[in-house]
Amino acid sequence: MAGHNKWSKVKHIKAKEDAKKGKIFTKAVRDIMTAVRDGGPNPDTNPALRLAIERAKAVSMPQENIKRAIDKASGNLPGVKYEEVVYEGYGPGGVAIMVECLTDNKNRTVATVRHAFSKHGGSLGTSGSVAWMFEKKGVVTIERGPGEEEILEAALDAGASDILEFDEVIVIESDPQEFSKVLEAVERAGGKILESNVGLVASNEIDVDDETAQKVERLIEVLEENDDVQNVYHNMK
Repeated sequence: MAGHNKWSKVKHIKAKEDAKKGKIFTKAVRDIMTAVRDGGPNPDTNPALRLAIERAKAVSMPQENIKRAIDKASGNLPGVKYEEVVYEGYGPGGVAIMVECLTDNKNRTVATVRHAFSKHGGSLGTSGSVAWMFEKKGVVTIERGPGEEEILEAALDAGASDILEFDEVIVIESDPQEFSKVLEAVERAGGKILESNVGLVASNEIDVDDETAQKVERLIEVLEENDDVQNVYHNMK
């Protein structure tokens, strides 16, 4: 019996590790696909894709997974046609949420997205209902550390429009057309890049209490578990 209990524990730990690895792979795939859709499938001319591939390799993602993600985002998978769709809605506390998807079946995707909203205290809205609260920006997130002043100076010289400093990270924003130049400048200056993409940034954020924040985070988590979902944006502080 003791042996059985030990094996059960080992299986449980392995299952948790596999689930964690699966989430890491899912994020890596989404980063690659977002980079392809923003800047094309060639890593030589798309610095965001190059970095996304490097990060995928760093978490031991197989090469075939990387290639499939690039092919899917660029529409090169034979016999399958993917469409980009964006859904808008409100989460608990009136938090605005934008959901970017890449799907081969819009009916399936909208059904699962609507179900997630309704089950977790939100509601799916119509096109344009919350989009006006967001603007598209290039975003580069770096880890704080030595030499950050020189890194930020290089980013500003390359066209960065805003610098947001937090305890552990710095977020560098730019116009979408300046994103590649800013990213390359940060990379050359030695910045440790944690995330980089062109995405939606909320132009007006709202405060919610802790309980509501947890509900919103759970809704976002459920949405991100959907394979069709590429990015989820919100305006919660």
